[in-house]
This record gives sequence, structure tokens and C-alpha cells, in this order.
Amino acid sequence: MNDVEKAQHELVDEFRFFDDWIDRYQYIIDLGKRLPNFPESEMIDRNKIKGCQSQVWFLADRCGERLHFQAISDAAIVSGLIAILLRIYNDRKPKDILDSPTDFVQQLQLEQHLSPTRSNGLASMLKTIKRFAGEAA
Repeated sequence: MNDVEKAQHELVDEFRFFDDWIDRYQYIIDLGKRLPNFPESEMIDRNKIKGCQSQVWFLADRCGERLHFQAISDAAIVSGLIAILLRIYNDRKPKDILDSPTDFVQQLQLEQHLSPTRSNGLASMLKTIKRFAGEAA
């Protein structure tokens, strides 16, 4: 099991502590509030993720043999989803990102409890992360 898969399993286990989706939504929003600052100068069209209802800006840099991601959204729940993805994929090796499944999304039941547009945005963010990993591999 690589580092990405370990982070996925830890997150799924963490979500099991919540009894209902109201608590899960609040936790996701709280995670988003803790995102690091995103450079305002990088909030440009070139860095926007297409397919998201909200505005999402995303950056990827290679730091040695790992990928470093930064992202932000203008929506609270989407910022929380970003925080989840960064927790799993940030500062990981491209090969580990590419080799890891994305079934944690189903295990967290995110697609069932997000609006279709939010689910599409989440899928777009995952594709972007995998695309950056593919380019860096």
C-alpha cells in the first residue's frame, strides 16, 4: 500500500466517526477553511478547472520526485473537497498517484450526497490531479 492509499484509508476511517451527513458536511467545510492561502496572482483563467460549478483554481509543481498542489475555490463545500484531495494527493510521488484507485470517493459516499454539479467538479479535480501526475511520471 503506497502513501496515497494509506491517506485514503485514513480518511475513510475518519469519516466513519460521523453519525450523519450534516456533521460530515460541516467537517468538510471546516477542512476547507484551513486551506493554505492561494496566491491571488494565480487566480487566472489558465489555472481554473473546467467542469466545476464554482470557481476552482489549481496549481501543480514538481518538488523533487513529488508533486505539490495548491488549490482554492469560491465555495465553502468545494474548498472542503479540495482540502480532502490535497490531504490525499499533495506531496506524493506521481507513480503513487497514478497507481492509486479513486474508490475512496464511493466509500465516503460523496457522489451520493453532493449535487450532480459538485460531483462533476470533484471528478474534474481528480482528473486534473491524475493528469498532472501522468505528465510528471
